Amino acid sequence: MKLPSKLLAMLCLLTSSLLLAQSPVSGFMKKNNEGSVVISYSMEKYDKVFLVPQEVDGVPVFNEVTNTSISLYGEFGITDNLNVVFNVPYIKSEGEATEGTLESLGFENTREGIQDLSLYVKYNFHTFNLGKSDLSFIGSIGLETPLSDYEANEGLQSIIAIGNHASSFNALGIAMFKTDSGFFTTGQVGYSFKDSGAPHAFLSQLKVGYAASKFYVDGYIANQLSEKDGVDILGEGFTGYFPATRVNYTRVGLNAFAPIFDGIGISAGANTYIAGRNLGKSTGFYGGLVYSF
Repeated sequence: MKLPSKLLAMLCLLTSSLLLAQSPVSGFMKKNNEGSVVISYSMEKYDKVFLVPQEVDGVPVFNEVTNTSISLYGEFGITDNLNVVFNVPYIKSEGEATEGTLESLGFENTREGIQDLSLYVKYNFHTFNLGKSDLSFIGSIGLETPLSDYEANEGLQSIIAIGNHASSFNALGIAMFKTDSGFFTTGQVGYSFKDSGAPHAFLSQLKVGYAASKFYVDGYIANQLSEKDGVDILGEGFTGYFPATRVNYTRVGLNAFAPIFDGIGISAGANTYIAGRNLGKSTGFYGGLVYSF
């Protein structure tokens, strides 16, 4: 079952969810001069934190944190084998600290603003035809850099910072296996080189799904393993500078997509952290409107 090129273009857009909950690039490629954009809204909440050596109930200072985001995401086919991907999110992070806590510490319960620009290119080096299946090998490099002067060095106030205000250069290798019946599997491995004292990190993701002409669904597991030169929150060497913390995680999620009419579709999904280090144990949901041309 060969999917229409416009539907394949839309499927590429199912990566803009929940504050980079999954890889910003997919294994689907778009054709020359085809493009897609998505506007999505996401929300995630947590009242538990993965600290070292154990999970902690209640977020320090803020008790509970809710993050919401509106993102603009797009992908364009420069050639059949070369795509450009971008993402720009506006993020609002809200805590539930008491008035007394806020007054005594001089803190605020809200931080919001435009976060980081993500800009990636990906290239399909080769696709092997295996009878009724295809196996593609894709490489991707990308830059993520702050677009505003949001704060990330405010001590414990930065628990609700909208990002770490660090730039990163990311390199990814992707293997995409898909069958004519619509089933597919995508595996990614990569490395993220970061500045501003943030530790570098190893990245990986495995996604399994089904893509039909009228419906798409996938499930994934994504991981980050930071270098050991990072510090732990409230641990030895921690100075209150949160970007320097060693953030590890394992996150699982689901995505779904359905076309409404030619060129327009809707996407939705959910995900949650099942393990981590120095981050909130959050669960989130998103919905998006997709336009493909």
